[in-house]
Amino acid sequence: VHVVESGGGLVQPGESLRLSCAASGFTFSRYAVRWARQAPGKALEWVAGIFPDGDRTFYADVVKGRFTISRDTEKNMVYLQMNNLRPEDTALYLCGREGSPAEGGILYGQGTQVTVSS
Repeated sequence: VHVVESGGGLVQPGESLRLSCAASGFTFSRYAVRWARQAPGKALEWVAGIFPDGDRTFYADVVKGRFTISRDTEKNMVYLQMNNLRPEDTALYLCGREGSPAEGGILYGQGTQVTVSS
């Protein structure tokens, strides 16, 4: 059981990226899923979340209006569309399955690096 993030890269300010999160060994649609990020020397920061129904989404104020979280139930994937990227968005982005305590809580992958620089 694990998740795998992909889609990161080096972009210039104002550009866009779409991150993908693939589930392995479980069905994403049963769980709430979050994206979080960690910049060098900083604590892990929650960025966005989506409920199992796929209709309810939540965003940190710093990304609201620029980032969109979504899920594709058929493909068992969760995405983070990031528009109008800023240098301060530079971080390792992690996808997390929000499991129960019995399931070990939040299951994160290895992350995908996003670097925003001119």
